[in-house]
Amino acid sequence: MKLRSKPVTVIAPGKLNLFLNILGKRHDGYHDLQTLFQLIDIGDDISFEVMEDNEILLSHNLVGIKNEDNLIVRSARLLKKSANVKNGCYINLRKILPIGGGLGGGSSNAATTLLTLNTLWGCNLSSDNLSILGASLGADIPLFIRGQSSLGEGIGDKLTRFDIPKKWYLIVTPPVKISSAQIFSHPELTRNSPPIKMSALTRDQDISANLLKNDCQALVEEMFIEVGEVVRWLKNHAEPLLTGTGSSVFCSFNDRQQAEKILGKVPPKWAAFVAEGINHSPVHYQLGKLNIGA
Repeated sequence: MKLRSKPVTVIAPGKLNLFLNILGKRHDGYHDLQTLFQLIDIGDDISFEVMEDNEILLSHNLVGIKNEDNLIVRSARLLKKSANVKNGCYINLRKILPIGGGLGGGSSNAATTLLTLNTLWGCNLSSDNLSILGASLGADIPLFIRGQSSLGEGIGDKLTRFDIPKKWYLIVTPPVKISSAQIFSHPELTRNSPPIKMSALTRDQDISANLLKNDCQALVEEMFIEVGEVVRWLKNHAEPLLTGTGSSVFCSFNDRQQAEKILGKVPPKWAAFVAEGINHSPVHYQLGKLNIGA
């Protein structure tokens, strides 16, 4: 392994779904939905180094995950093939976001890999082209390539920028991993919610409290008693909401002190942290500071 560059480390941010409205199932098996993606300032740390040889190598702190199945490796190989790149790369992942928590960690990792290697390899693909590549691997990946909190429609890939007022979020995750396919394929999932007038949301930049619901939540609570336990506990302190298909549950607060006060009371059997909502991904800022020719 012969390296050509100094390591570049970026933060792959997580996301929350402030609402998730499922309109129906499509002929291709996906679901039409409406959602509001809130980026957060907590994420996984990923380091990249360009190699002279042709290999894509990944090291990580995960247990039981094969590199061949990891979205980081798959996205790196996809970009390498699409842009006819001769070099390889060494990637190190320090996983911080919980797996199967609905926080978008895998999608964010993939998008961050596409964005960073596009820069380090000198591919110069546009954001639109990277989004097309990313969408072939996962519906949420274009969100993280665009790098903005957004309203999502279609399968979540039709994005409209939406600046969300600053909030802090207490995020609690029980020791349960939930796959999106497991929930979206379930016959009891709510699939007929009336559509929200997204144009009014975009115009007014306002979210009423009655919109803050997740059509997956009732089913997830029924299937996974640990998630229901978290929801009931949080209801003693604030209004909880499932993100994505779970298993993470969050509450929003107007200031960090409120969130951290409740964080201090979370039972130790659950993973928990406080995150600040952000409207722009740190990845674009970090890559913009690079001097590749130096």
